Amino acid sequence: MNLRAGEWVEIRSREEILATLDKNGRLENLPFMPEMFQYCGRKLRVYKRADKTCEYTQEWSIRRMNDAVHLEDARCDGSGHNGCEASCLIFWKEAWLKRAENGVVYADSLRQPAPPAVAANGVCDTKTVLAASCATSSEGEVIYTCQATDVPKFTSYMSFWDPRQYIRDLRSGNLDSGYARDTRGHRLLDFVLAVLRLLQASIVGLFNDLQQRRQGARYPFIEGKASASKTELLNLQPGELVQVRTKEEIVATLDKTQRNRGLWFDSEMLPYCGAIYRVLRRVHRIIDEKTGKMITMKNPCIVLDGVICKSEYHRLCPRAIYPYWREAWLLRATNTASSQTPVQPAETCEKC
Repeated sequence: MNLRAGEWVEIRSREEILATLDKNGRLENLPFMPEMFQYCGRKLRVYKRADKTCEYTQEWSIRRMNDAVHLEDARCDGSGHNGCEASCLIFWKEAWLKRAENGVVYADSLRQPAPPAVAANGVCDTKTVLAASCATSSEGEVIYTCQATDVPKFTSYMSFWDPRQYIRDLRSGNLDSGYARDTRGHRLLDFVLAVLRLLQASIVGLFNDLQQRRQGARYPFIEGKASASKTELLNLQPGELVQVRTKEEIVATLDKTQRNRGLWFDSEMLPYCGAIYRVLRRVHRIIDEKTGKMITMKNPCIVLDGVICKSEYHRLCPRAIYPYWREAWLLRATNTASSQTPVQPAETCEKC
């Protein structure tokens, strides 16, 4: 379908989607998760094309994805994975969608989807999708399977030097500002700004790739020196306003591995330092993408409303992960008059 960011789509019916899945509840190795059923029949806008995505289960990398998009406000609520609170942005294959415009579905999009490139090996039903979300290991542990744990299975290797990924970034609309008017001058300016952003991200990526090879510090430089991680419990609750501490204050809480009690402070969180945001929720449990096991946090982390990973330092991955904040990195806001809702959201490229 070659969908672009900003286009309207309707998610196909449960029956249509099940018809595209194999006996393991997958299409081209991408799992269709139980949490996705609630979106069937809904009309949503494309947030970003998912032509590439970050991968954490091995060494961090960016991998190639085909024929998939992320939709606005379509995040996993963890209901099919024992209440995982990571709230990951869901991958949607274009075969599961119909093109629409401003909530109106075109008649020709109502046709049955073309068969997947690899034909389904068996009949898939709702029970199959539910059963595929977890299994019990030989040691009796529950191992969960989801899109986040299986990224290497439905993506492919992509070299940093492959120029096609940057062309796709421009053509997909992922880098559009959203402010350009429908005139040639405004579109040209928007395109130039997108090229400059892409150029900046490419230079930073190249520098960090070289630094990684020579075991040097990555940009932007965050050098924690704390011998013991600072602990501060504010008992923050959803809806409260908080101010993110300054970079210097946060770095003072980090050890040499850039962590506070095991939680990574990612460079993508730096642009939010000093600003005021609202607490979205407290996070107690998430699935470890590397092992598939559920992690229960000793001290809950905080997720802030509208604060997501923009991937400015990670090759513009569109995954928009929520970063986790220690309460030691936050202050209760004292001047609510200066609070602002961020224009765009960021998130961590590493889990705790």
